[in-house]
Amino acid sequence: MSWRTVVVTGCAKLDYKMDYLVVRKQDQVSRVHLSEIGLLMIESTAVSLTAALLCELMKKKVKVIFCDEQHNPHSELLPYYGSHDTSIKLKKQIHWKDSIKETVWTEIIAEKIRKQAQHLAEKKYTAQADMLVQYGKELEAADATNREGHAAKVYFNALFGMNFTRSEGNSINAALNYGYGIILSCFNREIVASGYMTQLGLFHDNMFNQFNFASDLMEPFRVLVDRKVVDMMPAKFEREERMELIYLLQDRVEIEGKSNFVNNAVKIYCRSVFDALNEGDISLLKFYKNK
Repeated sequence: MSWRTVVVTGCAKLDYKMDYLVVRKQDQVSRVHLSEIGLLMIESTAVSLTAALLCELMKKKVKVIFCDEQHNPHSELLPYYGSHDTSIKLKKQIHWKDSIKETVWTEIIAEKIRKQAQHLAEKKYTAQADMLVQYGKELEAADATNREGHAAKVYFNALFGMNFTRSEGNSINAALNYGYGIILSCFNREIVASGYMTQLGLFHDNMFNQFNFASDLMEPFRVLVDRKVVDMMPAKFEREERMELIYLLQDRVEIEGKSNFVNNAVKIYCRSVFDALNEGDISLLKFYKNK
């Protein structure tokens, strides 16, 4: 089971030897077995990697994220083919009926709003939590009345103040965007590993977004990032704050009645969504619960 999040900082050389990731930094050499790695984040532009290592990482379906000179997630490595039966999976994805896509999307948004309401209730924002519960009850097919948008406004204003907007340049938004970027990458990994295309979404349909499907599926998991950022309430966003969000993937949640790391919960949830879409049965959806 892959569970480790490996972050490489500073000047280093990465290569592959006998199923191990080998990290060489000055006089220090570290090794991690590839089977244990779920996410490899290259946080520095002073890191060099061998082609042999990159090929083996893709074979093991390890998510690799590259950061820019500001240490922000910039790009990721994805294999062309994530599953032996990718061709049939793509045919199924293209022919999913609009009715089941709409129904699954509605359930995903309903779950996101439920989790936001739960978070507000835990923080003693009772009135706002009640408003989100009501928005959830008013949710129509494909969220035709934009209950998600109304809920988001109430939610963020309660957590971060009435003057807060998601477009503002501050440390809170920097932390949220960084965390969401990491979660998005995890969903891209699972979509590709399962043989589907990240570009073809259920609701998101932006011609400039290569990750429409992941943008759909990640919605309920955004609240995990929100919780972390609220607890941090960062006055600055630097390395310490970034590490808090990176290691969020190794927190535990409950799914299928068992405790799992967040990155494994993403895998279980994604496969349940694929099953629901292929079988036309939303009862197959499996959402996580906070521990």
